[in-house]
Amino acid sequence: MTETTHHHSPEPAASAQEFWDGLYGERERIWSGNPNHWLVAFGAELTPGRALDLGCGEGGDAVWLAERGWQVTAVDITEIALGRLRAAAAERGVGERIRTERRDLVAEFPDGAFDLVNAQFLQSPVEFPRAQVLRRAARALVPGGLLLIIDHGAMPPWSRHPENHVHFPSPNEVYEELGLDENVWRAEVLDTRERPAVGPDGESAVLLDNIIAIRRLG
Repeated sequence: MTETTHHHSPEPAASAQEFWDGLYGERERIWSGNPNHWLVAFGAELTPGRALDLGCGEGGDAVWLAERGWQVTAVDITEIALGRLRAAAAERGVGERIRTERRDLVAEFPDGAFDLVNAQFLQSPVEFPRAQVLRRAARALVPGGLLLIIDHGAMPPWSRHPENHVHFPSPNEVYEELGLDENVWRAEVLDTRERPAVGPDGESAVLLDNIIAIRRLG
């Protein structure tokens, strides 16, 4: 999903779908519509093929990939976001290159094999067994395929959540939690990097992102 500057806390009993439907239902647009910074940085050099965009949101990444010749499967738990993605794809003339699927990734994972799996800020305030989902994502890669995971490395300065209450796993922690066979998958990038960003009130800041790029060898 594309990073947002909107902050929302779920009700304690909210299901994942209720939470994300509620978030997207609050405003006509949540995300900027632009692709994520690190997808552009890593994806610009990749040969187009089949891409899976997990937690695709309103489609900034999926549309960017489709415009560059990728066939994209875009997955999210809320139909509200997927409807906005389809509208954006149609407006940009790439609707035929994107297939949307509404799925709860905890219960069901998309079928198929992919050259790229894109997991940008695939994090949720609702209970979410992320490592389990990302292990399935790694298994969905074809030999030579890339799993690109981007996480927050620190709280943005405009956040209303106290940073001392949040643990941000390092890239190495994320990779180790996946428990992947190093004979089959190789970590190509495990790094924390800076990125310029603009906050909800127009303030500029430099954010820290964790980058985990994993290649399937065979």
